Amino acid sequence: MDTKIIVALDYPDASSALSLVQQLDPEICKLKVGKQLFTAAGPRFVEDLVSRGYPVFLDLKFHDIPTTVGLACAAAANLGVWMMNVHALGGGAMLRAARAALGEAGDRPKLIAVTLLTSMSETDMREIGLQDSPQDAVLKLARLTQINGLDGVVCSAQEAPILKQNLGAAFQLITPGIRPASAEIGDQHRVMTPVAALAAGSDYLVIGRPITHAANPLSALLAIHQEISQ
Repeated sequence: MDTKIIVALDYPDASSALSLVQQLDPEICKLKVGKQLFTAAGPRFVEDLVSRGYPVFLDLKFHDIPTTVGLACAAAANLGVWMMNVHALGGGAMLRAARAALGEAGDRPKLIAVTLLTSMSETDMREIGLQDSPQDAVLKLARLTQINGLDGVVCSAQEAPILKQNLGAAFQLITPGIRPASAEIGDQHRVMTPVAALAAGSDYLVIGRPITHAANPLSALLAIHQEISQ
């Protein structure tokens, strides 16, 4: 089953993350490893997750000169990850180098791009010389990502409909900020339920605290699957 749920392992070390992973099931979720955990635990931890049967999204947002990013993507692919990402603001040459590094094999990792960080306001954009509205900038960067052969982008669920409309159903959208209907919003402001996000056009849902902070993480994960299926 190609589960739509990616559990965010936002932990400071491998032992903390593994205590959660051992309570989950690779048949019903994928896992995301970000910068903090990867820096603390390293590549061998990612390989350990893969050996347990989990599809791993390596969320390191590579952004450097094309050659360096291409080599980094090739190294990530050697870890056996299911998906990795780069930053679209690196430009077309960098995106092409990243994509070329993964080759054409049918089992290659998915390669997606981050457009604008969700923390960026219009003021932040002006400070670095971006004059578009956030929505226009996201659409331009997503188009650049698609033109250069990548599989999709990270986006908010609010951006999903316009991206699907403009870029087509095959271009995949990975959406953070997902909260089940029963969950607390916490410090997230742009949130959406799993059902609403999938209806908006999201292909995969990144979910953290509603699962990782639950008293019974597996039950919380199953409840989200139930919410989606209904």
